[in-house]
Parts: sequence; structure tokens; C-alpha cells
Amino acid sequence: MRMLQRVAIVGVTGFVGHGLPTLFAEKGIAVTGVSRSANGSLPEVDRWQTPDALDFSGHDAVINLAGEPIDRRWTEKSKRLFHESRVGVTNRVVAALAKLPEHDRPKVLVNASAIGIYGDRGEEILNETACPGSDYLAALCSDWEDAAHDAGSLGVRVVCLRIGVVLGKNGAAFEKLRTIFKLGIGGRLGSGLQWMPWIHVDDLRAAIVHTVLSDSLAGPVNGTAPYPERNRDLTRKFAAALHRPAIFPVPGFVLRLVLGEFSTALLASHRVLPTALDADGFQFRYPTLETALADLVRTSPK
Repeated sequence: MRMLQRVAIVGVTGFVGHGLPTLFAEKGIAVTGVSRSANGSLPEVDRWQTPDALDFSGHDAVINLAGEPIDRRWTEKSKRLFHESRVGVTNRVVAALAKLPEHDRPKVLVNASAIGIYGDRGEEILNETACPGSDYLAALCSDWEDAAHDAGSLGVRVVCLRIGVVLGKNGAAFEKLRTIFKLGIGGRLGSGLQWMPWIHVDDLRAAIVHTVLSDSLAGPVNGTAPYPERNRDLTRKFAAALHRPAIFPVPGFVLRLVLGEFSTALLASHRVLPTALDADGFQFRYPTLETALADLVRTSPK
């Protein structure tokens, strides 16, 4: 690992992004935040830019976390938004890199992606060498990663971080599940046999810093905990952590009726392992769901 002086974070005010400046500041690395308003209340961010006026001169690394949440009905309008906020923004990031002379170009781009790239794979164990799937979400993620990999021709090391379900206080996944189970109406989705790769938000942030600093990581990197859970086990353990039952399963046909095509993402099976991070020596603080939930339930309001 080598010392950097400044990184730019696209999506710095998002759920994952807003915790990164502190981690970089602890390492003596300055942060430029990129947001639509070009300002924010993060004290560790000393410069701001907008996504439409990107200038990465003087930066050693760029982290791109942009992407509209997909936990909604997938209408044609929302699909256009998903594409533009991922592929479109990534194209603009790479175009900004291409404008710079080689000596002033950041050396690494860490670009968000998602485990949805694998498609529904049942019991297959998926590491970074697994081929992409063929459904809508897999195609979106493939286009997203292809856009990021264009920076490779510029001499930039590119990491595509394939992120699983992120569990963290004030994060959408944890708070929605917490509310449902606190009301005593939670349960498995569909058969519950589908594998759900997850990661504690603190580990995800630490993994992002690790990929920036580690010259040996490039290409796809699975951003998931080392022990994925079946949906039935995840919901059971979540309920137990909150001392609530998990007795109200939601049949697949109900999910499809209520959520439309988005239900395919909830019912798909992704048995993903963080092989690249493990091989590179990354240490998970919360490797098991039990340790993650113990932390999150302890630090969450009653």
C-alpha cells in the first residue's frame, strides 16, 4: 500500500459515502466531495464539486458511488434513471479522467457495482471469476462496469466493487427490516432458500479504503461479507436479534404482484464470496451476520 494525498468521492453525501472522509482523514488523505449541490456538512471534506463540472487534477484516486436506489417498481422511467445515475455518471467520470494529461491523472478508480451482475445462480458459489448473468439487473451492472473499465485504457487501475446488501444504522435495508420485525410481521421472502450476500457498512467503507490503497487489486472485487446467508436464516437471525418472531412469510407471487420486476432481485440467489478481498489480506470486522446484528441492534435507537 502507498500513501496518497487526495481522493475525490462521487456520492460522498450518500449512506456509504458520508462515512468515508473520516477514514481517509485518519490516514492523512484529503477529500474532495462530489455532490449535486457542491456543498455539504462533512467537516473532513475540504473541497466540493458537482457531477457536471468534474476536475480530478491533483487527485490520486477517484471513488464513484453514484447510483439511484433500485428498491422500487422498475418502470421504464425508473430504468432510465437507474442507467443514467450509474452508466451515465461513470461515463462522465471517465471522460473527466481522459481530459487530464497522463502525469496529472489519478492512478485508481474505484467504481461501485452490485452482486446483481451474477443473476439468479441458485447454489453456485460465486467469486470474481464467475460470468455475468443474463437478466435486466445483470445487464445494467455489466454496462456499469464496462463504462468504468474504459478508464483502464488511460493507465488507471480500475476496481469494480460488487456490493451486496449493506446493513447499517440509518441505511435503507437495515431500517426497513428493523421496522417490519419490530412490528412482529416479518418473515422469509418466497421459499427463503435464496442466498443473500450482505455486508456491514463499516466493513464496506473499510474495504473501499483498502481497494484504493492496495495496488494489487484490480477488476471485479466482491464487496460482501465472507458468510452469506439464506434469506430464511437472515430473517430468522434478524428477528432473534430484535427478540421478535419471524412467522409471516411473503409468497413469491405476492412479491411479484406488489413489486413487479423488482421482486426478481429479492428472490434471486447469489452465493457470493469476497475471494479477492480475502486473498489481499482484508480483515472483516463483522464477518458473520450475528456479529453485525449485535453491533447494529446495540447502536440503534429503541
